[in-house]
Amino acid sequence: MSAQVDRQTGLDALEQRLAEDLSLLELPAKPWVAERTHDGERVRDVVVIGAGMCGLAVTAKLILTGINNVVAYDAAPAGLEGPWVTFARMETLRSPKTLHGPALGLPQLTFRAWFTAQWGSEAWESLDKIPKQQWMEYLVWYRNVLDLPVRNNVRMTGIAEAGDLIALDLEGAETGRVYTRHLVLATGRSGLGGFAVPDFLDGIDRRFWAHSADDIDFTALQGKRIAVIGAGASSMDNAATALESGAASVDLLIRRKEMPRINKMTGIGSQGVVHGMHQLPDAWKWKFVDYTAASQTPPPRSSTLRVSRHPNARFLLDCGIRAVTQEAENLLIETTQQPMRYDFLIAATGFKNDFSGRPEFAALAPHIRSWSDGRYTPEMGAPREDMLASPDLGPAFEFREKIPGACPMLAHIHCFNDAAMLTHGKVSGDIPAVSAGADRLVRGITASLFAEDVETHFASLIAYDIPELQGDEWLDSTPLLNKDNAL
Repeated sequence: MSAQVDRQTGLDALEQRLAEDLSLLELPAKPWVAERTHDGERVRDVVVIGAGMCGLAVTAKLILTGINNVVAYDAAPAGLEGPWVTFARMETLRSPKTLHGPALGLPQLTFRAWFTAQWGSEAWESLDKIPKQQWMEYLVWYRNVLDLPVRNNVRMTGIAEAGDLIALDLEGAETGRVYTRHLVLATGRSGLGGFAVPDFLDGIDRRFWAHSADDIDFTALQGKRIAVIGAGASSMDNAATALESGAASVDLLIRRKEMPRINKMTGIGSQGVVHGMHQLPDAWKWKFVDYTAASQTPPPRSSTLRVSRHPNARFLLDCGIRAVTQEAENLLIETTQQPMRYDFLIAATGFKNDFSGRPEFAALAPHIRSWSDGRYTPEMGAPREDMLASPDLGPAFEFREKIPGACPMLAHIHCFNDAAMLTHGKVSGDIPAVSAGADRLVRGITASLFAEDVETHFASLIAYDIPELQGDEWLDSTPLLNKDNAL
């Protein structure tokens, strides 16, 4: 018997155990949401934008909760959702292999169960970190084994209000307009904005630079002098990929005088943080996020060694960028140390919450309340710009309006992506707590859908007429009672 057959046999057995567990737990729950139509078209209960890890976890949780009129759309082809095999250029995941990730409390749905079913316990014990390609393969299996309704190659191009519904314009493999009662934006690291690009790159031709999340042709960088901005994980991953692709040299331009070494939030990770952070007063939320942002997260040791093992790599500390000038065939970069010339620059500068930068959010952007709109007060600490731009979300990750009543549909649009971190903690972007985040979100949507249809549910209560007693379970003793108790 071949190894491939053995693997498939193990996977078949795992899927059978998962099916048995779901049956024992009576999952998925029976459908309970009243069906709606609009202009003769069926209205979705929930539409999820994004079918990466977070989008899959939310879609699965909705269906397991009995909200089955759901669909998830992703602009990427099947198997390329999220960052794992696109712009995530690390070799392995940063998270410990033991974390249950999007398993939603189901042991047979964990990466560990999926891995050991195919390669066995000894292979699991010898595994260090999860290869990113293998994590993507697990997510593909997760989607398939739960038969999740994901539609690929579909891009949302617009959002509009349609009475008490949300209208979505789509293009790609599915085109036209669909209507939904709730919308979940599981849009990943880019959140609601896009790339954070330093001002000194304004006006610089794109043939000379790329953002670390761009689709970069690294083979074209062979033999070239490369500069990479930053000292985070994406900086290391892009620098290493350039070096491995044959770059003549790679310099990491690092503004700090010392590399960050301690991953603060990982150090205090606990269920208390997962379930308690969003309940804290705003001042404490700000304090936690501000401190970790100021401390910065170090790149993984393995990613850093992946760069430093190359003799043509340099770590230039205390090297801030003052200006970038485009010359005929290269870039002149004025740094705090000295002027330097490079053939290409990679900006590993992260993402931003600039709602106005995304045309599909044009109808929402002016109305979304952020932390700068009164939730932040100077007593909390320094007014960090990226934190001030974070959306001020409700308990179910729903947006809030700047002006009450100006955009009611925001109450039914849920921000389940990296932009939610300041309000809700790290439960909508990273592997460790995504199941807890999905549970919190779906509980909120469930309560909202039930309340919206409360009259329908009460009418169902009144109309329900299936008797449990048939009337022949006892004898009518009323005549005897009257006789025995007659005065």
